[in-house]
Parts: sequence; C-alpha cells; structure tokens
Amino acid sequence: LKKKIPLFPQDYKGQKLAEQIFQGIILVSATIGFICGYITEQFGWTVYIVMAGFALSCLLTLPPWPMYRRNPLKWLPVQELGTEEKKPGDRKPKRHPKN
Repeated sequence: LKKKIPLFPQDYKGQKLAEQIFQGIILVSATIGFICGYITEQFGWTVYIVMAGFALSCLLTLPPWPMYRRNPLKWLPVQELGTEEKKPGDRKPKRHPKN
C-alpha cells in the first residue's frame, strides 16, 4: 500500500515547534561540542558533535511527522461560481485617482 503524503505537511504551530526543536538541538550540540573539543583540545570533536546534532535535528524536523499536524487550518468551503454574467448595473464603478 502506498501511503499518501499530506497536502499540507505542517501547520503554523507545527512550524513553530519544529523551529524550536531545531534551534534547541543545535544550541545543545554546539555547547557540548565546544566543551568536549576544549577539554580534549581537538577541534574535530567539536565539528563532529555539531554535525551529529544537525543530522539529528534534520531527522526530527524535516519529515512531516504527525506531531507537526495537530492543529490543521480550517479552510472555507469552495463556492461555486454562477454561469450567468453580472449585469453592468451590479458592478461597482472604478475609482480613478484625481490628478
């Protein structure tokens, strides 16, 4: 069975949550990476830990997980357009700016 990808993967609250998770993981991994790199005097450890934090944050925030779709937007129903033309008297007159 093929699973259908949702049309709107995230709602606004889901986007905010994803951004907070992303920033939190990057901040924590950068702090831990700096401390480990400082203690071991190896800059490579800092880079590896930050890259691992980036990979983890991408894994948690890029796919459309259900936790990002808990507050879907309520759209207005589609309104059918009538086939009849509007009468010229029903139209609003256009206002032109005065020079």
